[in-house]
Amino acid sequence: MLRLNEDRNNAFLAGLSDAAWQRWQPHLHQVELQRGQALSHAGYMLEHVHFPIQAVVAMYAITDDGACSELALVGHEGMVGVCDFMDSKAIFNNAMVVVGGPCWRMSAARFRAEVMGEPALMQGMLRYMQALITQVAQTAVCNRHHSIDQALCRWLLMSQDRVRCAPLQLTHELIARLMGVRREGVTEAAVRLQRSGLIRYTRGSITVTDRAGLERAGCECYGRVRAEHQRLLGWPDAWPGHSLT
Repeated sequence: MLRLNEDRNNAFLAGLSDAAWQRWQPHLHQVELQRGQALSHAGYMLEHVHFPIQAVVAMYAITDDGACSELALVGHEGMVGVCDFMDSKAIFNNAMVVVGGPCWRMSAARFRAEVMGEPALMQGMLRYMQALITQVAQTAVCNRHHSIDQALCRWLLMSQDRVRCAPLQLTHELIARLMGVRREGVTEAAVRLQRSGLIRYTRGSITVTDRAGLERAGCECYGRVRAEHQRLLGWPDAWPGHSLT
């Protein structure tokens, strides 16, 4: 189980031993990520790894004809750049900031050297990778077998878990693009959720007004991903975002 240190503002970094944290600090730099900013492109070498503090990053794939398919969302629970841990010559997915905010950044080369040089870090990295793989797999199931309404519930719940303030600064167009559906479909689903009293939205902003109701309206995918993160990463029963309204 990770020994968390909240002062580090990122659960992955909070799991470092004090000695590892002291060693990492000179190589970590805090940057401000902007919505829409690209952190990686499929097929290219990775220069930095990122540990979000308040930012949320979407991992996604693009087909040859330009269609998007979401893979996972990453926030203060983890990191962006796991491919570099495997010494990959090129990454396989794209990563884009969907909610701007502060983030820790480290050179990919330094991160790889740190992880490869300490067995405890490698074990933590493997646990995080398994949790991330679970999210990728469950996202594929959700987008293939569940309704847009259910998928939107999952998207909003996962986003809220990773954002330390409300409302969520998200547009229907961005959500639709990553989910691989029409923007009109997301807007229609948002209208239904708002009429049910689960969310409130204005242009570019969504507030979850009934989190428990949103979980009930969604499918099982969100709960399965959350449970696996709790099992593998030793998180408490409630994720950090659960106190938001």
